[in-house]
Amino acid sequence: MIKKIEHIGIAVKDLEKSKALFEKLLGKKPYKQEEVKSEGVVTSFFKIADQKIELLNATTPDSTIENFISKRKEGVHHIALHVHSIEQEVERLEKLGFEFISTIPKKGADNKMIVFLHPKTTNGVLVELCEEI
Repeated sequence: MIKKIEHIGIAVKDLEKSKALFEKLLGKKPYKQEEVKSEGVVTSFFKIADQKIELLNATTPDSTIENFISKRKEGVHHIALHVHSIEQEVERLEKLGFEFISTIPKKGADNKMIVFLHPKTTNGVLVELCEEI
């Protein structure tokens, strides 16, 4: 079951510049910064009430964020949905015809297990399902 929008992920070229911009915009500092080596990114999270904005900065030239920015420029990368059981949601959504980039959950940032739906089955939007570890 999908509980809520967990966060919106934004791909950025320069994390420090982008953090300063969002600090000014939101009037607060990020609550967390974390490197996810398996994804080749550093993330920085801002919290607004119970919603989050995640800034994503590539740490390797072959990371998905670097590829995204080179093709589309900086901007919204994905919408993350908080789910009760990631395995149950993958099964439910596959039965409904949604395709996944991978159906095997992996550790992501901010203490979450994650999977991504393929954008070709979600109107071009990359959707992340995440479950608290």
